Amino acid sequence: MLSRKHKLIVLKIISLFSVVRGYNIPIIALAQYLSAIFILAPEQRALSILLDYRLFIIVLASSCTIASGYIINSFYDSNKDLINRPNKSQLDRLVSQKTKLQVYFGLNFFSAFICFFVSYRAVLFYSVYIFLIWFYSHKIKRYPLIGNLMAAFLAVLPFFGILLYYYSKIPFYEIENNSGKHVVILAHGAFLFLLILIREMIKDLENLKGDFANDYKTIPIIYGEKNAKKIITILTFLTIMPVYFLINIYDVGYMDLYFYCSFIILIFFLLYLWKWQTKERYLMLHNVLKFLIVAGVFCIILINPSVLWHGKKVLMTI
Repeated sequence: MLSRKHKLIVLKIISLFSVVRGYNIPIIALAQYLSAIFILAPEQRALSILLDYRLFIIVLASSCTIASGYIINSFYDSNKDLINRPNKSQLDRLVSQKTKLQVYFGLNFFSAFICFFVSYRAVLFYSVYIFLIWFYSHKIKRYPLIGNLMAAFLAVLPFFGILLYYYSKIPFYEIENNSGKHVVILAHGAFLFLLILIREMIKDLENLKGDFANDYKTIPIIYGEKNAKKIITILTFLTIMPVYFLINIYDVGYMDLYFYCSFIILIFFLLYLWKWQTKERYLMLHNVLKFLIVAGVFCIILINPSVLWHGKKVLMTI
């Protein structure tokens, strides 16, 4: 049997894990590695990419920065979360605000430090990323639309860190020949950006009560739930554009099955969006979008599974 002291330590570890949303970070790290293996460097063996210590540092820096972002977001949203997520909030409060800030600064310092082993551009990129996360949590997230846009932008930014890393490895005279890869990851990023933006707006509907009590100027509060649903509907239809490029112009292999299934799910998503009006129902829609995002990570493998065993040149036609 654990003593009371040891039980408290275990609870605080669980609490900190909840604050940094440790269940999300491995998914993001996996998505970065899969993007590198199947989109940015399919000509290399998967093992060589996994053993690239510079790439490992980039992924680790991303993970630490994202974890610190969750901490600072929790720090500023503590009062709102007491209303919107009372159970999770009570668990998160087992760790003091002082400890959270210490971990926050420690993670950010560690992220910037390890990036020195990659390049000065990596240090600059993650320093800016850290600042933008703080600026979003402290100021921007209280404003309608711009807060949603910045949240979605910050969520996809780590993938551009991977893009920047591989872009820096390409000789100047080969940049034009590799432009197809960059467009593909931009199209994937645009689709992911739209899904996350839709999810952020669903969260605004879901958290209406807590946002109103804490003077958050979200779209549902200022313009009403009906107008928020109209914007979500428009954003959902906009996902057609990046998917069109990925399916009809670039070769994404069997991943087109994921996009076809996503469209079917999104059609039902919109039908129930206009039908439902309670927090519990909005939470279900939120989880549907989360499922699509996580499924999209694993479905990257469908682009070209043979890359796992041996590198293969992927010819992209425009």
